[in-house]
Amino acid sequence: MNTNTKKRNVDFQFIAEWVKQEDRILDLGCGRGVLLEYLKQTKSAYAVGVDNEFEKVLSCIKRGVIAYHGDVKRILSRFETNSFDRVILSRSVDLINDPDAILGEALRVGKRATVGFVNHGFWKNRFNYFMHGRRAINEVYPKSWYESHPSNPFSIQEFEDFCVVRKISVMDRVYLRGDWRKTCQCFPNLMSGYAIYDLSKEP
Repeated sequence: MNTNTKKRNVDFQFIAEWVKQEDRILDLGCGRGVLLEYLKQTKSAYAVGVDNEFEKVLSCIKRGVIAYHGDVKRILSRFETNSFDRVILSRSVDLINDPDAILGEALRVGKRATVGFVNHGFWKNRFNYFMHGRRAINEVYPKSWYESHPSNPFSIQEFEDFCVVRKISVMDRVYLRGDWRKTCQCFPNLMSGYAIYDLSKEP
């Protein structure tokens, strides 16, 4: 098991803590359906995924996970309000077009939303830009910018500011250190490598 896979497994465990038994889950940018398969096995969740890569949707189906192929925003518009107990965006917010609108739709379609993202304000990222003028190449950012998907990385503080502006309630949050195993208690915008948020609409 490589380092990135180990980190993803820890990510799954924290997300699963907020999922109740038999919850209806929608995963946006579900990839190959590994997280949804995990939630089906551990929480008996009704799991549905969305991804724009057809091969990944096929992988979901092979895992016994319902999945839709296509544009996230378009597919979200088909669901009625509160169709799901939770909508998950795990390491996908920075990769989607119009994340503001999609997060708004996620909180319409789902009673709660879980958002997990790499903290671009992490000290190692800052250090690499300061010392070398470029981002780090590691297990989190394994490819150079010209080989990567279009992305718009952001920091924990930027996400907190977004929640305030859009009147999104932060019900819970977990900050993980650079190893994504130990929790980070101090100066998360600087010391945390990964963040997971439990969100709901403000009344």
